[in-house]
Amino acid sequence: MSKAVVFAYHNVGVRCLNVLLAHGVDVALVVTHRDNPKETIWFESVQKLAELHGIPTITPDNPNVPEVEEQIRALQPDFFFSFYYREMLKAPLLAIPKRGALNMHGSLLPKYRGRVPVNWAIIRGETETGATLHYMTEKPDNGDIVAQQAVPILPNDTAHEVFQKVTVAAEMALNDVIPSLLAGKAQAVKQDLSKGAYFGGRKAEDGVINWSQSAQEIHNLVRAVAPPYPGATTLVMGKPMRILQTLVTKDVTTGKEHPAFYVKEGKAYAICASGVLRVVRFELDGVEMSAAGFAAKYGAEKFEFNR
Repeated sequence: MSKAVVFAYHNVGVRCLNVLLAHGVDVALVVTHRDNPKETIWFESVQKLAELHGIPTITPDNPNVPEVEEQIRALQPDFFFSFYYREMLKAPLLAIPKRGALNMHGSLLPKYRGRVPVNWAIIRGETETGATLHYMTEKPDNGDIVAQQAVPILPNDTAHEVFQKVTVAAEMALNDVIPSLLAGKAQAVKQDLSKGAYFGGRKAEDGVINWSQSAQEIHNLVRAVAPPYPGATTLVMGKPMRILQTLVTKDVTTGKEHPAFYVKEGKAYAICASGVLRVVRFELDGVEMSAAGFAAKYGAEKFEFNR
């Protein structure tokens, strides 16, 4: 029986830990994170799953410290598996497992290496993404690929919806390859790093809408940061507006109109630099309201977005 130490968090961590247990892997320790009280916790708990199966868990702020390294080294694991664990593992840790350390990444590597790959893929208008199991090196997401599973990104999919697909893709990729991996027969393929790029993390303020962009680009941002993420934001009448859901219309703009918000025939719209979005859901001043409710309170005139 192969012994593993698992570094895991989030839904991908839960589903992939379940896969390892289903295939009889001896999970000697789970390293996970304490939930951040400032973060919206919309995902399942790796720690609760580990506790259910009697697996010891630790939640170090930094796994790359001597006491954690010693604790893990004493277990003499065959493998490390990292499933949406948020800290980088450095060389001393990566040298411990006898048969290698593997990470599950939420993109079709080598594309979208780095942070929040699902959100970036949507922002950049991709029509597919997926999950990739690869060997870990000191540089993030650049090791040899062991398994990969693609999923579609549909035109109106939100990041949450795509993340649910990526979670299933991760489970499928791991479940397919784990027998050959444990048997020492899995084939690893080197990445061509020139075919992808590295992307950094995103902050809430990165969701501020740039109205000089096209309707399609703004639609991609809205769905990429829609709840449970912080949302796409702007100002109307000097009030903060959070745009939660949009659809791209077939309307065209002359290019002479300023970006503006308005209600027509009971539906809300946003004029963009090119194209018009239907605003299906929105909040004004922290309160979600309907298009009819907005029109009743403010009228049907066009309100320019504050820059």
